[in-house]
Amino acid sequence: MAQGRPRFEVADVVRAHGQDYRRTHRPSAAQERVLRHIAVCRTAALGGHLDACGSCGHVRVSYNSCRDRHCPKCQGPERAAWLAKRLERLLPVPYFHVVFTIPHDLNALALGNKKTVFDILFRTASGTLAAIAGDPKFLGAQPGITCVLHTWGQNLLFHPHLHCVVTGGGLSPDGARWVSGRDDYFLPVKVLSALFRGKFMAALQQAYRNGALHLGGSTAELARPQRWAAFRDGLYRKNWVVYAKRPFGGPEQVMRYLGRYTHRVAIGNHRIVDFANGKVTFALKDYKDAGKNKRMTLDAVEFLRRFPLHVLPQRFVRIRHYGLCAGRNVTTRLAAARRLLQPDLARTDGALVLPDADPEHPWWQRFLEATGVDVMACPRCHTGRLTRIETLPPSAQPAFANGAHALREPP
Repeated sequence: MAQGRPRFEVADVVRAHGQDYRRTHRPSAAQERVLRHIAVCRTAALGGHLDACGSCGHVRVSYNSCRDRHCPKCQGPERAAWLAKRLERLLPVPYFHVVFTIPHDLNALALGNKKTVFDILFRTASGTLAAIAGDPKFLGAQPGITCVLHTWGQNLLFHPHLHCVVTGGGLSPDGARWVSGRDDYFLPVKVLSALFRGKFMAALQQAYRNGALHLGGSTAELARPQRWAAFRDGLYRKNWVVYAKRPFGGPEQVMRYLGRYTHRVAIGNHRIVDFANGKVTFALKDYKDAGKNKRMTLDAVEFLRRFPLHVLPQRFVRIRHYGLCAGRNVTTRLAAARRLLQPDLARTDGALVLPDADPEHPWWQRFLEATGVDVMACPRCHTGRLTRIETLPPSAQPAFANGAHALREPP
């Protein structure tokens, strides 16, 4: 989008200092692949097409995207398509935002065992929410839960945590009624925190006993049973952080939240405020200082060391649904909840009737509906629309070329 295009991009840093990074560090095959994709995204290397305005004749070159889920430039259309599918599953109830964070002491272990530790995080956080919500002392019902994994902090360091969007209420065990929670209160966070810690540590201990953890480098000493026991006991003594935010105002606010969080990457291009002389400066919020806006400057190679820390294991699912939102419950228990809450708007399968929804909309139209940004509007006359007039074949371009800013797509 010409109007909102950032001045600097992660891709600029990769292209300018990718070789320097590779000489001083050893990226994994997965990290190397992500950096290569980002370097060529929306460049001539992937081919593209020419679009022309029917009103003023302006011609725009548009190069193809890499479609890597870690790429800052490829998430808009994916997010719009995902949100369009999820809109039907929202219920007319308050939704709460709950965040589960594991202690920093586990970071090194999680880095060396991403899939195992992240799977445990998903399983135990969702299990904690389901168990407490299902307890008659608190709610006595099954809620709908959507969980999104983030692995970064504002400074790009490794910080795994799970964002959960949870219905403020749930379906009774017999499916006959909707049990409403309090509008301003979800579940006791101290109870959630204690149960989450217990479930997580039990699952981690089982993984250790089964030999499912890779222990090497800074975690090699944990292979000794005595050292592991001390490490485990120290984690049990810590207060684990579970944070429940205020409820959203309605389904529209839930959608905006999901749009921000579900397809976010470690750092967006708009956060980079300067890139010069081998230094990258980016904006961040310091949540320890009342969320104040600040800036951080890193050496370009250090920036590139931090960014790939957040590359996920291949085919790892980072957005998961539980309870009423689980796939097996969508046409049964979620449908029952929909019929109870909106009997006049529910179809036989319980989905919300959306007469204007058309799954055949092109991606740019879904993106317009989700964000309000029309990527096909002419950037010159602002009245005409762009249509494709010619396809451009891919051209050979190096993935890492020092100083190759010219590889960027023209405005």
